[in-house]
Amino acid sequence: MRLLTLTSSTTDPRERGRQIGGAHPDAVRRSAELYRAHFVALGIDLDRADEIARRSHDLLRAWHAPLAEESDAMADAAGVDRLLVAAVGARTEILAAAEPQREGECSTAVHVPATGAAETIQTWDWHAALVPFGLLLDYAPAAGRRAKLFTEFGTAAKIGANSAGLGLHFNILSHRQDSAAGGVPVHAIARRIIDEADSVDDAIALASSAAVSASTVFTVTERGDDRRAPRAASIEVSPAGVAVVAPAGDGWLLHTNHFLDEGLAAGDTMPADSTTAERYAHLAAVRSGMTGLDPLERAAAMCGGDGPDAAVCMRPELDKPSHEQWETLLTIGIDADSLHLDVHPGTPADAARHGMTRF
Repeated sequence: MRLLTLTSSTTDPRERGRQIGGAHPDAVRRSAELYRAHFVALGIDLDRADEIARRSHDLLRAWHAPLAEESDAMADAAGVDRLLVAAVGARTEILAAAEPQREGECSTAVHVPATGAAETIQTWDWHAALVPFGLLLDYAPAAGRRAKLFTEFGTAAKIGANSAGLGLHFNILSHRQDSAAGGVPVHAIARRIIDEADSVDDAIALASSAAVSASTVFTVTERGDDRRAPRAASIEVSPAGVAVVAPAGDGWLLHTNHFLDEGLAAGDTMPADSTTAERYAHLAAVRSGMTGLDPLERAAAMCGGDGPDAAVCMRPELDKPSHEQWETLLTIGIDADSLHLDVHPGTPADAARHGMTRF
């Protein structure tokens, strides 16, 4: 995956969309084409995919019109049909029409100390064939406010932070109440949290306000000050409801791709042969060694003694078709205090060996 960057100073979502689509039209177009083919490979009828995308885009417009306008403007600037870009934005909602996939996306570890900034790291695991390009966006959600994020071209956001000191990580989940009905895209919820939330409570309120058809979890961190200690929470969202998971007593909050809330976990549909439990157990085993480190040291500590063979370093099974090949495409940490993202397009072992870029 090649990481492309864009800095935008406009607060107008339509102009921002035009900037993204105008600066990187090939990336927008390619993302739309690749997801179209991916839906077919998973046995999702394209007419059905279009209907889910249309319904989800309409619900997004009703919930938060600026993000729908940004998507449409991006498509127009790139010369791509608006619905095809909306389908990438609603790719999680469309994928709910397929059988639950063998794997999930991402392993997240967040440590909230008694004082000071949260220490975070996450892997993003997905299909390399779908993401030749990723976007790092530095932008102004509103006057006097800055934010930075990583995402795919066409999805509103995945991982990011804002100048209020809030950081957000993103992991996919699956629940038996997920459906092909269409809902507010979970990537758009992540984006609105990055754009607007000043606190964990703000993020919970925003996540709870959206009607979803697919499940995910937003792990958010909040900067402390003289009046309050730093905070973090994993906000698990599904059509069955919203649950909030707090850090453990040692300040660590871990998440992979299964529900941690007891009530929502009863409806979990992540396949039994998924590595989500193995990756969670690995994070639990190495977490005590990940505190007080710089980003490169934290990436190495995330692997622990297993190094590049660690469960969180996902390598593709090359004997399988591309839509069944899972790979760690990105390692990323958030420094919300200074509003920076530390990124490497590869596994944490690769990041520790080759370095990370501060964006």
